[in-house]
Amino acid sequence: MFFLRANYTHPAFWEGVRASAALAPGLAAWGLMTGVSMVNAGMSTFDSVLMTLIVYAGSVQLAAIPLLAAQAPMWVIVATAVCVNLRFVVFSAHLRPYMMVWPRWQRLVSGYFTADLSYVQFTQRFAHPSSDAAGQRAEQAFLSGHYFLTWVNWVGTGLIGIALTQAVPAHWGLGFAGILGLVGVTCSLATSRLRVLSAVVGGTASVAAVALPLKLNIVVGIAVAVALCMLLDRSPAPSPTPQDDA
Repeated sequence: MFFLRANYTHPAFWEGVRASAALAPGLAAWGLMTGVSMVNAGMSTFDSVLMTLIVYAGSVQLAAIPLLAAQAPMWVIVATAVCVNLRFVVFSAHLRPYMMVWPRWQRLVSGYFTADLSYVQFTQRFAHPSSDAAGQRAEQAFLSGHYFLTWVNWVGTGLIGIALTQAVPAHWGLGFAGILGLVGVTCSLATSRLRVLSAVVGGTASVAAVALPLKLNIVVGIAVAVALCMLLDRSPAPSPTPQDDA
């Protein structure tokens, strides 16, 4: 996969990296949240690191954490993981025509590295399997680039979250992980300049009004962001500059 020289030297590899980079901030926040959640749920640092490196499935990790904390039977944890990840059976069926030309070991490696975002962006980029060798190489290189950045991002931020938990006051608990989760949602939705601006202005207004009682600073931040967006959305587009007659 991405460790094959023929893949990471292909232009499509870096196209896959760029596609993954567009979603990297939101994924990073979720990785941090998952790392913090594992330690706060009572898992040891060693177990948390091992789970981050081996499982590589955010939804399964989040589903298994409370079961592990409750010391549920292993078959319950495994059954939960299987049910949560059943969607990958559909992904595999869809990707089969693309990958059957690959060696078996590459298909197995791809099965480990495939994530929801990788599947979605790959099938958007390549709507139909290529029938020629050059197109098949581009497909593999694109996936390899996407795999590379997504894996490094998820595992790296998960490990940072595990380490960060040691520096976070214990009384913050899972509330801190929830904040990171909301940051992830915010980053994932900030897909335009207007959305980024509204997030920055709304957050600034909320912090400035933090002294208000009953958490009304949140209402203030929302109101300011909405008002700004409505104002900018209604602003007339600039008129085209008239050109002088020749």
